[in-house]
Amino acid sequence: MSKISRKFQKLFETAPIQETAVMVALIRQGQTEQQVHEYLEELAFLTETLGAKTVYKFTQRLERPDVRTFVGTGKLEEIKAYVTHFEVDMVIFDDDLSPSQMRNLENELKVKVYDRSLLILDIFLNRAQTAQAKTQVELARFQYLLPRLTRMWTHLERQRGGTGTRGGAGEKEIETDKRDIRNKITLLKEKLKEIEKQSATQRKGRKGIVRVALVGYTNVGKSTLMNLTTKSDILAENKLFATVDSTVRKVVYENIPFLLSDTVGFIRKLPTHLIESFKSTLDEIREADLLVHVVDLSHPNFEDHINVVNNTLNEIGAGDKPVLLVFNKIDLVPKMPTEEQMMHMTELEVAESKYLDFEKLSIAYQKKYGITPVFMAAGDGTNVEAFRESLVKEVKKQHLKIYPHYLEDEVVDMSKFEGE
Repeated sequence: MSKISRKFQKLFETAPIQETAVMVALIRQGQTEQQVHEYLEELAFLTETLGAKTVYKFTQRLERPDVRTFVGTGKLEEIKAYVTHFEVDMVIFDDDLSPSQMRNLENELKVKVYDRSLLILDIFLNRAQTAQAKTQVELARFQYLLPRLTRMWTHLERQRGGTGTRGGAGEKEIETDKRDIRNKITLLKEKLKEIEKQSATQRKGRKGIVRVALVGYTNVGKSTLMNLTTKSDILAENKLFATVDSTVRKVVYENIPFLLSDTVGFIRKLPTHLIESFKSTLDEIREADLLVHVVDLSHPNFEDHINVVNNTLNEIGAGDKPVLLVFNKIDLVPKMPTEEQMMHMTELEVAESKYLDFEKLSIAYQKKYGITPVFMAAGDGTNVEAFRESLVKEVKKQHLKIYPHYLEDEVVDMSKFEGE
C-alpha cells in the first residue's frame, strides 16, 4: 500500500462518525401543523449546533402529553420501529420530559433520549469559554440530570469530542453517581459564589459610565453588530448560541464613552435551571442603562422572537429598561416590488409576496412600543451610520443622567475605565 493510500485510510479510520437523531413534537390545541414544523426546524438547528444530524421529524396531535411516554402508544411504536430499522442514535423531544417519561422512553427506545432543555444545556457546555460560564452550565446541567439518571444514562459520560456514547451504569452505580453529583453541585455552587463576587466587584468599578447591553433571540447577529461597533473580533457564525459568554468592550462615540456588552441569546423554552445559574451573567442586562434589542427581520417568526425576548427580560427584572430596537439582516428580506413590477403581478402573487414594508412596520412599532426601530444589516454594513446615530442619541440621554452638566466639547478621562 502506498504512503498516500495509508494516509487516507488512517484519515478514514479516525474520522468521527456524525450521530443521527429524530425529532418529536406534539401539535397542541391552538397550534397549527406549520407552526410546529417551524419549531422543529429550530430544534433541528439546535441539533446541528450540537454536532448531530436530523434524519426525520415525528409529530402527533394531542391535547396533552401522555403521562408515561409523552406521545401515544401507537406513535411510540412508530418511532421505535424507525429508530431500530435505521439505527438512529438519539431521539430529541421539543418539550421537557419528566424524570419518569425520560426513564420510560429510554427503556422503550433503547437509545439516548434528549428533551429540549438537555439539548440546550449540552450546547451551552460545548460553547462556554470562561470559568464563570463553564461553572454556570455545569451546575445547571447537574441539577437538571440528577433526578433523570437511568440505566442508560450517558449524558454525563459524554466526552467533548463527540455527541455521545452508548452504554450506561447499573442501578448500584447510579446511586453512587447521584451522591457524587450532589457533592459536585455543592462544590460548583461554592465556586460560582466566588466567581460572582469577582464579577460584582468588576461591575461596581464601571460606575460613572453608560452601560449598553445587546439583547435578542439567538442567532440574530448580536456578535456581528458587536464586532462592527467595537472593531473587535468576537466569534460570529451561523449557529445557535455561537457564544454564551458575556463580552464587554469600551466604545467612544462623539467623545462619549460607554461600555457595550454582548450577552447570551434568548430562545423559546430556555431551561429554568440555565436562567437560574446564569443570573450573574444576566446581571450585565439587569444593570445596563440601555438595551439594544436586535431582531432578525429575515426570520419568518421574528415577531414571536420579539415576544420571547420581552418575556425573558420581564422574567429577569429588566423589562423596564430603555430600548433601542434594531431590525437586522434587512439584506436578506425580499425587497418590495416596484410599481412597474406590481403591474405585471397577479392579485394572488401580490397577496402572497413575503416582502416587508419597512415604513409601515416602523409606524406599527412606534404605536406599539413607543420607539422608532432602526433598519440595518450588520453583515454588509447597510445603514450602519443610521444605527450609530440612533445609538449615540440614546447613549447621550443616559450620559446626561449621570453627568447633567455635560458639555459637547468636554474631554472625558478614560483612564479610570482602563482594564475593561
